[in-house]
Order: sequence, then structure tokens, then C-alpha cells
Amino acid sequence: MILPIYLYGQPVLRRPTDDLEPGTEDVKQLVADMYETLTAAEGCGLAAPQIGKSIRLFVVDGTELGEEYPECADFKQAFINPEIVEESEETVTYSEGCLSLPGISENVVRPKTITIRYLDEDFVEHEDTFTDFKARIVQHEYDHLEAHVFTDRISPIRKTFVRNKLTNIAKGKTVARYKYKRQ
Repeated sequence: MILPIYLYGQPVLRRPTDDLEPGTEDVKQLVADMYETLTAAEGCGLAAPQIGKSIRLFVVDGTELGEEYPECADFKQAFINPEIVEESEETVTYSEGCLSLPGISENVVRPKTITIRYLDEDFVEHEDTFTDFKARIVQHEYDHLEAHVFTDRISPIRKTFVRNKLTNIAKGKTVARYKYKRQ
């Protein structure tokens, strides 16, 4: 089922998230719905707060980016209760956008490589290291679980340039090409 994506200004995007415990959600169905929503919105990552749930879950699907970013060709997975355990000192700057902030893209500096510990859909623990664009996708979605959006990470001068756009999104004065939920 395609779910509405919550846009900037919705309180759930700034609320701390809780660990997802086995049996509290139909995880397999929720993950399937999140992938369906992500595909319909033509995104590469979606976090639970973006669909109105304050739980520590996100999905990524970088398969459509495989031509431009070969490391993403088979990158499709769910992350439950993730924790970034290591970040490289080396950083990379890249322009990011977000399904919850339609029409905004800005350069964001992030660590080039991260190591993350998480559970999969079967609640099996993993620890993986991601680099380059895979690391960026994971960090962007992880930020949502920490009650952050990518514009929190841009320079103060750039924040002043996007302030009106963010205000318009929060006031419902924007549209998106996918199913979304306003205030």
C-alpha cells in the first residue's frame, strides 16, 4: 500500500524515535509498504518518521542509481534500530534532496565512510561498512531517526536562502508529485 509522505512541518519529523521491538508492528508488511511508497515517489530512501511513525526503521533502494553509482546497483535493504558506530574523518560534499522537503536541494557535507549496526526484517543483527553514495543514503535516512532533516546540516548562509521554501512547505503552500500529508 502506498502511504502518504509527511512533509516538513509535521511534528513527527522532529520527534525522537523509539526502538522497534519484535511483535509491535507487522514489520514485513510495513517494510513492503515503505518500499512501495518509495518506488511510487521515485526516491532512494524512506524513514519511518516520513510516514508518520516514530520508530527506528528505514529502507533504502539504490538500484535505480546503479548506472551512475555502480555500488548502489544491488543496494536494497531495511535497517531496524540502527546505530552508526564509526564515521570516517574524510568527508564528501554532495547535493541532497528529500521526499519530505520537495523542491529543495542543497550541498551537504557527510563522512565518506560509515559503519552501522542494525537489525534486518527478521531481527537478525548485522554490522556493515558503507562508503560513497551508499553511505550518504544511509546517513540521510539515519538523520530522520535522530529528528533531523538534511537542511539542518547546511551552512548558515544557505539556511537563510531556503528558509522561505521551508516555511511554504510547512504552511502547505507546496505540492509534490507523490502522495503526501500536510499539516
